[in-house]
Amino acid sequence: MIKMSFNVTAKKLFGVKYERLIRTLFLDVVVFWGLRISGFQIQIHPFILFLMASVFSAGVMWQALSSEDNRENLKNAFMLPFEGRSLIFPYVTALGAYTLLTKTAGLLAVVWAVSEWSWVEILGSVLCALTAIVVVSCLYPLRLGRTDAYAFYVRPASHRRTVKSHRRYSVWRYLFRYLMAHKNCLLNTVAMWGVACVLPVLFGQMENRFILPVGFAILSLNTPICILLSCDPALERAVRFLPGQGKALCLPYCLFIFVCNLAASIIFLCSWQIQIGGVIPLHVMTAISFALLSAIGSVLLEWYCPIRGWKIESDLWHHPRKYVVPAVMLLLAGLVSMF
Repeated sequence: MIKMSFNVTAKKLFGVKYERLIRTLFLDVVVFWGLRISGFQIQIHPFILFLMASVFSAGVMWQALSSEDNRENLKNAFMLPFEGRSLIFPYVTALGAYTLLTKTAGLLAVVWAVSEWSWVEILGSVLCALTAIVVVSCLYPLRLGRTDAYAFYVRPASHRRTVKSHRRYSVWRYLFRYLMAHKNCLLNTVAMWGVACVLPVLFGQMENRFILPVGFAILSLNTPICILLSCDPALERAVRFLPGQGKALCLPYCLFIFVCNLAASIIFLCSWQIQIGGVIPLHVMTAISFALLSAIGSVLLEWYCPIRGWKIESDLWHHPRKYVVPAVMLLLAGLVSMF
């Protein structure tokens, strides 16, 4: 029973023949040796290494446990006879292996490639990641006050509260409802505001004309609000099926991302002005331009290149496509700084 339960979850995450896991590990090896051969080296304190491995693994594991996509697997598993907590171990083990081998492994491959580490520090970072996964697995069910398998079942957001109906449709109302129903999106947006407050401390020794555009580019990395169509295939099919719905959705969606990006950029400018000073109207115009361009780029990617074939929401959050718009914005920031 334990082996069967593990295989059901693992094959969903890694593929029937674990082909997704093999492909991911191969890409990690390619990234590691590519960075290693490049000769690019930085110094990272072991404490920072252990902290990164722990926090990143804990966040991914929590996302995996919170994934609404897993409720169907659990619902099917609940139909099978099982005793007490016998379903917990294989389910959590499969998600832990997914977190460590497909997500944390990529982070560690990059970090290990660009700095020198001893075997003790490498082993310590792996142990920190494993410890974080175990701790999250123990804490997650306690939020419901339970420790059995049913504590890991996540009800659909639409089943948690009654939504008031309206006579006229509103994309803005839908976007705000989505933001409120998915707390991870709201938390990530608030986290970006926190980053906006801290960036002036990190960049304070550099000239604002060089570093401010880079800050605007970094603040465009708000993944959850940029994958609206990718995370809801039913919505995407409905939008593409009905005539004129592309424009009706994409324009307010673009404006919504623009407002979120601009809010973070304005907080960044206010923090810079308070701590360092020297903000001029040109910097405000630059912030508006970067927020608008990144919003347009994000919506175009969602419309023409939506992410498909994902298994759980964590695949969306950590998909390489999320770096496309910020990377373009960083290149643009370099050009703007030159002039």
